[in-house]
Amino acid sequence: MGVFSDPTNRDLYVTGFLWILKLTLASSVCALVLGTLLAAMRVSPVPVLRGFGATWVNIFRNTPLTLIIFFCYFGLYSTLGFTASNDIDLNNFWLGVIGLSVYTAAFVCEAIRSGINTVPAGQAEAARAIGMTFRQTLSLIVLPQAARAVVAPLGSIFIALTKNATIVGTIGVMEASSAMKQLINDNGNVVFTIFFVFAGTFAVVLIPTGYGFGWLANRLAVKR
Repeated sequence: MGVFSDPTNRDLYVTGFLWILKLTLASSVCALVLGTLLAAMRVSPVPVLRGFGATWVNIFRNTPLTLIIFFCYFGLYSTLGFTASNDIDLNNFWLGVIGLSVYTAAFVCEAIRSGINTVPAGQAEAARAIGMTFRQTLSLIVLPQAARAVVAPLGSIFIALTKNATIVGTIGVMEASSAMKQLINDNGNVVFTIFFVFAGTFAVVLIPTGYGFGWLANRLAVKR
């Protein structure tokens, strides 16, 4: 553990996980909003919206995340000139958030759609019978009930998102995996120590998170 007694190494370790936390939080919010909209499209009575939602899911769910992150950097930024900030580190951060969000939204969409399918069809039929629109039926009747059934799947998706955030290091964000690589390059004699500290940190954070989502899912589960 002597390697982490050095303030410079310790700051690098802390900074790496702070970037992971920021990437996870920002991407989780964006993916949840986008995934919910895509799920609404997939169950929409409008064929064009259903087709768009299905196309999005099939493309992004079957495309490696690394390629999406590279496209955000080399396509959106280098080729098209898209910039989210004048600060290069912050710009790379937001490019990473975009890539993680569009990728994760495809999985969020399918999780929410599976939750929608658990709601008895009679609920939506009754809502339509009293004159509610599709949007009202979905937002006021169906989604609140579906949300109780998708807590555990969404928990698994967001845990996977936390681990996937390490890929953003490929475009220059100094997140945990990049910090670990730099520490190993500078301290090659303690490779196993560095690895177990970083892996252990992920485990300490994500294992309780998984149990927390499981507890919440059981708490909110509809008792039949």
